[in-house]
Amino acid sequence: MKITDLLDKRSISLSGAPTSKSEALDQMVELMAKSGKIDDTEAYRKAVYAREEESTTGIGEGLAIPHGKCDAVNAPGLAAMVVKDGVDFDALDGAPVSLIFLIAAPNTEDNVHLDVLSKLSVLMMDEDFANSLRNAASPEEFMAIIDKADDEKAGIDERLAETSIPEDSANNSEVPSFKLLAVTGCPTGIAHTYMAAEGIEKAAKERGCAVKIETRGSGGAKNVLTAQEIADADCIIIAADTQVPMDRFDGKPLIECQVSDGISKAGELLDRAMNGDAPIYHAASGSSKESQTTKSGGGAGHQIYTQLMNGVSHMLPFVVGGGILIALAFLIDGLSVDMNSLAVADRANFGTITPIAAWFKTLGGVAFGFMLPILAGYIAMAIGDRPALVLGFAGGMIASGGKSGFLGALVAGFVAGYVILLLRKICDKLPEALEKIAPVLIYPVVGLLIMGLLMSFIVEPVMGGINTALNNALAGMGGSSKILLGMILGGMMSIDMGGPFNKAAYVFGTAAIAAGNYDIMAAVMIGGMTPPCAIALATILFKKKFTKTERESGPTNFIMGLAFITEGAIPYAAADPLHVLPSCIVGSGLAGALSMAFGCTLMAPHGGIFVFPVVGNALMYLVALVAGIAASTVLLGILKKDVE
Repeated sequence: MKITDLLDKRSISLSGAPTSKSEALDQMVELMAKSGKIDDTEAYRKAVYAREEESTTGIGEGLAIPHGKCDAVNAPGLAAMVVKDGVDFDALDGAPVSLIFLIAAPNTEDNVHLDVLSKLSVLMMDEDFANSLRNAASPEEFMAIIDKADDEKAGIDERLAETSIPEDSANNSEVPSFKLLAVTGCPTGIAHTYMAAEGIEKAAKERGCAVKIETRGSGGAKNVLTAQEIADADCIIIAADTQVPMDRFDGKPLIECQVSDGISKAGELLDRAMNGDAPIYHAASGSSKESQTTKSGGGAGHQIYTQLMNGVSHMLPFVVGGGILIALAFLIDGLSVDMNSLAVADRANFGTITPIAAWFKTLGGVAFGFMLPILAGYIAMAIGDRPALVLGFAGGMIASGGKSGFLGALVAGFVAGYVILLLRKICDKLPEALEKIAPVLIYPVVGLLIMGLLMSFIVEPVMGGINTALNNALAGMGGSSKILLGMILGGMMSIDMGGPFNKAAYVFGTAAIAAGNYDIMAAVMIGGMTPPCAIALATILFKKKFTKTERESGPTNFIMGLAFITEGAIPYAAADPLHVLPSCIVGSGLAGALSMAFGCTLMAPHGGIFVFPVVGNALMYLVALVAGIAASTVLLGILKKDVE
């Protein structure tokens, strides 16, 4: 299919003048509607905006290619606009956009819009071609320019399929002096995948290199590298922000970078490769290492963030699934049992009083039990590959069953990963026979011993000491200002959300119930309810501050927060602790202080909103909760940065 087959003259504007990105998108949608390919303009507009929320389609160099795929499109279509003065489109390079193409695709399996998008984005890398479009005098000339380029230049997949690495031969005088392989890929597998391939191919030809490039785009892996080509290659470049099978490159000089570097720094990458500035890649035996979304070009801080997010993303389903099941247990008991008729000792069993509630709580508790081991295990795996997984799981389990909790699991994940990296360096110096058994014997056995020693004699004692000190400090505050005590207890519930601080405050509250002091537990519970609810609200009000996955999971935090399951906020706190934790601590501290000031009381040690019938001064307790949630939500909107 040619690009002009999708382009209608009625959908071309050469004198666009939008003043904002939203205005530009609205004008593009109206242009598309003129082609008659849209049955429901508003439904299509929503699809375009939804795609834009995932990541900007302003791909740089003055070009934007927004697109929408939905049932409102009756036939594939393309609209175009030239903006002479440019418009701020949140482009990747920060430059104004002066040429916009909008794609409409029906909700079918052929993904024709992705094929057109990839070819169009590669064509736009030709500066002369792009400028000729910007200077077209009429829609007919605009289409003629595209038609000519479309005919003259083959698609990137077609061109790459023709590239190959010549085999060495004594009679082959045409074997180039340098053989390069590359893999490109981006999360959506559309523009950047092919633009990076185009950039690397062009730079290789300029330097006289033989090149073959594997693209891992929306249509899957194409032009896949063969084992012989890998064996013959002098260097390999991985320019990808998505998963790439890496074991096949074991022992080869390899450069890893972000896909954007393949577009803007292709020449520098080729120079590094040809000058021998590429480390030898070593894959762990028996693993299938895959590159993560952060490469060496992202900096140490970005790498640590990605390693952390690998643990958080795997942990999230356990938090959501287990948390909601536990919330259902509280709901069932809340509807089935009169809390006022229960003895104080029996109230401690809230959530397991009825058999069906106990079943839900047990099942949810099983999922919750995996939460910290999963977090630590997959942080470790992101650093040290599969051999680090067992060390991370073990460290996370020790933290979960001990006193260090959430913070201990974080530490365990990073420690496990770097322990494996250390062991790998040591094992590289061993005889070949011993090196081969390292992944199945040395890494797990020695690694677990090191992990156990570190957790038992460093992490747990330190965090346990902090926990004891906190309990003693809280006990000494019993006679001081109740408002200050409520603020401290509420804030502590948010500091580590299930760790030593949180546990110290909770234990203090439950001990107060046994002593007949019910206002302390009220402050503790409201402090624990605030963070998940605030995060859920923030994902709705401040969508640009959160990733697509975080926004989708956000509303479930309302359920967990109202059920007093603070752990629902852990993935968000782990992903951005410097901004999320202060926001949550302030809101929880405010809620706890107001609960004390209003004289609210609570006779149940758990349950959240489901035990409000036994809350003293329940109306003002609700006011305190709303105030805390509002404070944390506003701070999240102010402190968190927009997601890149």
